[in-house]
Amino acid sequence: MTIKITDSVALGDSTITDAGYLEAAARTARTGVQQYLGAELGRPDLGVVNVYRDEAEVFAKRSLDTFSKLPITNDHPATEVNASNWRDLAVGTTGDEVLRDGEYLKIGLKITDADAVQAVRDGKRELSVGYAAEIVWQDGVATDGTPYQAVQRNIVANHIAIVARGRAGHQARIGDSWGAAPVQDFQPGPAPKPAEGGHMTDQLKTVVLGDKAVQVAVTDVAAIEQFKTDAAKALADANTAHAAAIAAKDEQIGKLKADLQTAQDAAKIDVDKLVADRAALVEAVKAIDAKIDVAGKSDADLRKAAVSAKLGDEMVKDASEAEITGMFKAIAKDAKPANPVADAISRGIQSTDTNVVNDAQAGYVARLNRQSKKEG
Repeated sequence: MTIKITDSVALGDSTITDAGYLEAAARTARTGVQQYLGAELGRPDLGVVNVYRDEAEVFAKRSLDTFSKLPITNDHPATEVNASNWRDLAVGTTGDEVLRDGEYLKIGLKITDADAVQAVRDGKRELSVGYAAEIVWQDGVATDGTPYQAVQRNIVANHIAIVARGRAGHQARIGDSWGAAPVQDFQPGPAPKPAEGGHMTDQLKTVVLGDKAVQVAVTDVAAIEQFKTDAAKALADANTAHAAAIAAKDEQIGKLKADLQTAQDAAKIDVDKLVADRAALVEAVKAIDAKIDVAGKSDADLRKAAVSAKLGDEMVKDASEAEITGMFKAIAKDAKPANPVADAISRGIQSTDTNVVNDAQAGYVARLNRQSKKEG
């Protein structure tokens, strides 16, 4: 991942040439470990990140060449300086020679714009180099024993900006819209004291809030970044809890649906069985006493009527329904269902009218006599 980064530049003694140019030497691009806010490096999930800048990268020829003849700007531009905007943005340039000075790069500066020269003479004496570098996320330990979580590679300088004293302090520069800045650049120490007139100093830092970049006091940056980290975690925790609550509610709803279905299934009436049971009861009651009127009577009433008919009213007078049911079962097991057709067949054809029988016999005898006379 390649990002834009700003680093403070230590400005040495300066001189004004006869032509009005300002010339000075500056130190920049320190090696070693520097701390950045994770949010500025694209990792808002991290607080402060130790980033290692190895001397092999800082002093590599490809990197050194980019610091030679580097444009100087009055404040950091919103975009990189190139051939298409150099005329509008550049107020000077660095020299040809880029030297190593301990853990720093040492470069010569020449400010050629009159307004920029005057701004420096009026006190705008801090400098900040703007460059791009590749951030590689890997854990390790620097040569001085400091652990780190990322390294800078492929450093390419773009410009050096003249920035106001007080926006960072004598040895530091606050990162702004150009890119990320080391933590120590915008945390120079104690909170700034009010300036004359009761106003706070203009030490500011650009931070991202939602989809906007805003300027806040230097001393508030760390607290804001921590708040953003805490808020992101709180939101993630709340989302997790919300998802768990929804899952629990869905589980409860599913159980209630299953319970409801079970209850509905249990409550379903088997009409065929009820009809069959009623018919069997009526048949049993009629077998006990065919004269019992079953119309409009409940099952309990029918059993009571059958027991009363068979055993007498006294047996059911004070008996409970359960007792009557027991008595009914006892008398019903031996009762045979009524069958009128079978009864008629078993009894045969009977008549109590004697005249009818005698007349039939007399007629039969008369027929026999007539038949006999014909034959004689």
